[in-house]
Amino acid sequence: MKAYWIAHVDVTDPEQYQQYTQRAPAAFKAYGGRLLARGGRSEALEGRPTPQRSVVIEFESYEQALACYRSAEYQQACCHRQGVATAEVIIVEGVD
Repeated sequence: MKAYWIAHVDVTDPEQYQQYTQRAPAAFKAYGGRLLARGGRSEALEGRPTPQRSVVIEFESYEQALACYRSAEYQQACCHRQGVATAEVIIVEGVD
């Protein structure tokens, strides 16, 4: 069953954040992730205010999504996000 990585991100240093966005896609690809949405137009209809960026990545399984997040490749990319952005990352299993 497919799984989805959903992230809401607020960036405080766009220039430094580019270091993350240049590295993270390689980890997604290595684990079969497919970007479905990445920072396009959005509007919060309920809950917290609209984050600056929303990201949705599809994986073939929940386990692959978790493995990607926990991988050395992704964690190295995360080092470039920490301190320059606030992120909420959720992995959710899809429906059959």
